Order: sequence, then C-alpha cells, then structure tokens
Amino acid sequence: MPKTYIFSSESVGEGHPDKVCDTISDAVLDACLAQDKHSRVACETYAKSNVVIVGGEITTKAKLNFEKIIRDAVREIGYVNDDDVFHADKIFINNIITAQSPDIAQGVDARKAKGKKTAEQGAGDQGLMFGYACNETPELMPAPIMYAHRLGRELTRLRKAGKAKWLRPDAKSQVSVEYVDGKPVRITAVVVSTQHAADVEHDEIEKFIINNVVRKVLPVKMLTKDTEYLINPTGRFVVGGPQGDTGLTGRKIIVDTYGGTGRHGGGAFSGKDPSKVDRSAAYMGRYVAKNVVAAGLAERCEVQFAYAIGYPNPVSIHVDTFGTGTVSDEKILAAVSQVFSFKPADIVKQLNLLRPIYSLTTNYGHFGKDGLPWEKTDKVAQLKKLAK
Repeated sequence: MPKTYIFSSESVGEGHPDKVCDTISDAVLDACLAQDKHSRVACETYAKSNVVIVGGEITTKAKLNFEKIIRDAVREIGYVNDDDVFHADKIFINNIITAQSPDIAQGVDARKAKGKKTAEQGAGDQGLMFGYACNETPELMPAPIMYAHRLGRELTRLRKAGKAKWLRPDAKSQVSVEYVDGKPVRITAVVVSTQHAADVEHDEIEKFIINNVVRKVLPVKMLTKDTEYLINPTGRFVVGGPQGDTGLTGRKIIVDTYGGTGRHGGGAFSGKDPSKVDRSAAYMGRYVAKNVVAAGLAERCEVQFAYAIGYPNPVSIHVDTFGTGTVSDEKILAAVSQVFSFKPADIVKQLNLLRPIYSLTTNYGHFGKDGLPWEKTDKVAQLKKLAK
C-alpha cells in the first residue's frame, strides 16, 4: 500500500519585518566586504514601528555610512508609500555596534595564541550545521519550499513593476504538497497573504493573486480541481511590516534553508561574515549534498558538520541518504572527505566567500538560486569516480 502524506513549507516576502532586518544586516555585511574583505561582521537588526536598531560586533577598515546603508535597503524593499509608518526616509535609526571580542578574534585568526591548539584559522564558534539536497525540483531542492519561494518572488516582481498599485511589501506564502511513496504528486493547498492599500477589495486581491501569481509560477500538472486557494484569509491586511509586527535578524531560518524538510543547525545566516561557520559551513553542506545528488549517488542527501570554536577541523562529519543511495553512505562519506576540505579557511577559499555577495542570499532562500558558488555541481565527476 503506498505511503501518502502532505508536507507544507512557507516563504516570506522582502517586506516581512524579519526579512527587513535580514536585508539590513546583509547590506551592512556587503558594505564592509566591498571595502575590506577581511572584515569581521556580526550585525543584528531590530525593527518596530518607525525605529531601526542595529547592533552587534564589527571589526573592519571600511568607512561606513550606516544611515545611508539602512535607508537604501529599506527603500529597495519598497517602504516608500505615503501611508507607510515604516518609511525609508522617516525611520529613526539607533546604532549600537561595537568591535569583535578579542577572545573570539584570537580563536578565528590564523595565528598562534596562548592556549590555542593550532596557528590555523579556527571556527568562529562551536556549533552544528546541515546541508541538504534532493531530486524533487530542477534546483535539487524540496518541492514545497521552492514553490513557496516562487510565489513570493513573483509577487514582489509584480509589485516592484507597478502591476498592482495596491500591493505593499509585507507578504507570506505557503504551499502544501502531497507525497506518494516519497514523490511529490500534487499541490493540495496554496496560501498567500499580502499587505495591501486600504482602498482595494478582497475579491480583486484574490483574483489577481490566483491568476497572475499562483497559476503563473506553480506547475500546472500539480494543481488540481481540489487544490485549495487561501488568499488573504483574514480578509484584510493593511497594517503590516514593522508597523504591524516586530522584526529581528535570523528568525526565518527555516524559510532560509529547506522549509523544514532538511534539518537546520544551531545558527542563523544573515549579517555574519564567512568566518562564522553557522553560515559558511551551512553553505558548504549544501554544496556537498547537491553534488552528491547531482552525481546520482542518492535521491536525497543530508550532510552534518560540527565544530569547536578556534579549532580548524570539524569534530564530526556525517552523511545520510535516507536509504536512497546507489552506494553506501560510508562510501559517499569517504568520497566527500577526499573531494572537499571542511576547514573554515578552506571553505572560504573553495566557495570564494570574501566578496559582497550576501544580499543576493537574503530573500527567497539561501539555496536553490543560480549564480551562488555553493549551487555549483562541479564536483560530480570526482565523486562518481571515488564512490564506485
């Protein structure tokens, strides 16, 4: 008898309060790296009503105009309407950023230090990170999260193109997919909530979203006569963004990764430079898992690393293909260990991470996007050869 279940994943738009904060934090990081590639950045952002607070630890030679960076980021999101309480030109900004702790810097820097076991660059913190890939979509990502991202991305494109003047920046999407024997077969429910101007009727919003967003970006064969569409199900969504809810950097970690299908490690991504393995090793995990699946060694692959602060080598590496491997997990792990290096400095070098590329990652997931270095499948031939 086939095993049937429904799995749901959500995404959020650029104007969601938490994503506003992620966007600002990554904009600050990119501004630092654009001037000083060795910047150490841990930037956190809080937003509520008409206030933005940035804090954290930054050590850099870059000369930054924080106010301009923040206002430009908010303006690009689209908070520029006369009825916005949270408005790019009117927000109040508080800056409480300090330098990185010298104790942390000692562990991360590639130099000798008293009590440090090696002179190599160490991990910026202890922690565990996961990478995941599967063959459900062309991006080698789980179907529910990729479909949810497609909805959010298209909604934003239409808003910024002026296709519906009543659209506002805050939005969320959610897609429920039915699986039979582990394969996605149909979409059972689509949920889209978008902030809007006060003078538009719900019927107009519903019709526009279904016809111009849902049916344009989701696979037609996955939509059936039984698919349920829930568009702005509360009936009204005028008060949104940081006016309606508090935003914080790093609260949308499942949106950022695999929509709940693959596990998530101990830390968020945005606002952190690549010396923080919370971010860089999670990217490395995706790189490894994607190449394993692209090589045909498994239909699904999850990779886990764990690190100790100040120490270069991971304390563990684990590969799980959930019984879908064409060879044993032990063989895949052995091949992976030969092809990739998991020392923090080597991860940065392999993925060329000391560049201002992080604003490209902030919205609609850090994985499954063309052009990001951890999305390359350039290690397929080596893995196939070694995992025979």
